[in-house]
Amino acid sequence: MCRFSESLIALRHLLLLWTVAGLCAQAAETAAPKVEACLDIAPVWSGHPVGFCLMTRDKHQFAAFYDAQRRMTVAARTLDSDTWQLTHLPQHLVWDSHNYITMAIDDDGFIHVSGNMHCVPLVYFRSAKPLDAASLQPATPMVGEKENRCTYPQFLRGPKNELLFTYRDGRSGSGDQIYNVYDLKTQTWKRLLDKPLTDGKGKMNAYFHGPVRGDDGYFHLCWVWRNSGDCASNHDLSYARSKDMVRWERSDGKPLELPITLETGESVDPVPVKGGIINGNNKIGFDTKGRLVITYHKYDAKGFTQVYSARLEDGRWKTYQTSDWDYRWDFSGGGSIKFEIGVGAVAREKDGGLSLSYSHSKYGGNTWRLDEQTLKPIGTITRPPSRPAETGKVESSFTGMAVKWAADMGASGEEGVTYVLRWETLGPNRDQPRQPPLPDPSMLRLYKLRR
Repeated sequence: MCRFSESLIALRHLLLLWTVAGLCAQAAETAAPKVEACLDIAPVWSGHPVGFCLMTRDKHQFAAFYDAQRRMTVAARTLDSDTWQLTHLPQHLVWDSHNYITMAIDDDGFIHVSGNMHCVPLVYFRSAKPLDAASLQPATPMVGEKENRCTYPQFLRGPKNELLFTYRDGRSGSGDQIYNVYDLKTQTWKRLLDKPLTDGKGKMNAYFHGPVRGDDGYFHLCWVWRNSGDCASNHDLSYARSKDMVRWERSDGKPLELPITLETGESVDPVPVKGGIINGNNKIGFDTKGRLVITYHKYDAKGFTQVYSARLEDGRWKTYQTSDWDYRWDFSGGGSIKFEIGVGAVAREKDGGLSLSYSHSKYGGNTWRLDEQTLKPIGTITRPPSRPAETGKVESSFTGMAVKWAADMGASGEEGVTYVLRWETLGPNRDQPRQPPLPDPSMLRLYKLRR
């Protein structure tokens, strides 16, 4: 009896320990990460928003931004140092929120930087020495053709991990998408595609999301066509896929001749002009069966803006209305605008379910749990905070300022650690100059977060 009681007590203690351990693990999963370190980098321009870039490569870290004088700047440090070395590049930011900065590091460690472009000649820098931002120097022309009216630069990796670079040549309503590939041996660029990926025939141009590589080995790409600088002229959600980024095809495997046009491309949803669809709010995701799902928004029969999910089922696109809001986002005009609605991609959860995140000027932001069959919300999912609450508080007293973030496009290899950039700025102003008074420059900070 005595031994049995002792065993029972021991078992209860063990169960208690397991319970406590489980609760601690659950709390760790739902708690916000902690700030392990915070480093000031430099005061930065705060008159209008424009994207900055953070890149970590092993023990080396680089931040690209516009400083208080609006100079394109790259800050560099090693992770064991709190001191940043600043390199100013010969580029000056104008009043245009399209002019973000992007960056990549190739397999040999050379740094590539591009940005500050909206229908202007290509801006591109490459370091003369590996992992040495101080040796960045202009490296244009890149290929030499179609480099005079560039916008939306993006570095990405191809099917063999080769470094690619894409941008739009032309203007809104009349532009071509260009893809280049980098040769490590010769340190030169050449065309990945001998023709533009898409062609609006001088009447429109494509605004892309992706390419996103799926479990099926395909690179999936979706886009909307736009007829002019007026964002209300977006229309026709379209799709293509490729395994090598060179030969593109429809979802049924039928080859697409390049360049893809509105007439030859695959239509997902023929949303008309002024139908409530906008570039930047169409996303690629996958359900638990690996089926492709594209999320976007358009007006419903009552004229309200709703989120829709188009899924490829048995070779056909089937469209589902996901939201049920009584609000219309009536957007129009040119320049950078404030998005009243934001749409994420359908994602697979660890528990086997589906989710979809959104933001809304009237209903706030949340993450829906979706019914896989109907793609309608059946509840919400509480996400652990991605950052400590105190880091999101605006420090400036200037009216209209907001906190901006840039996630790390690289990785340090430190377990449980993420790095982010934080700064403050006014919102978009349709790319028009603001009259004084203007806010003082804000401090660009690097946060090291540990979960």
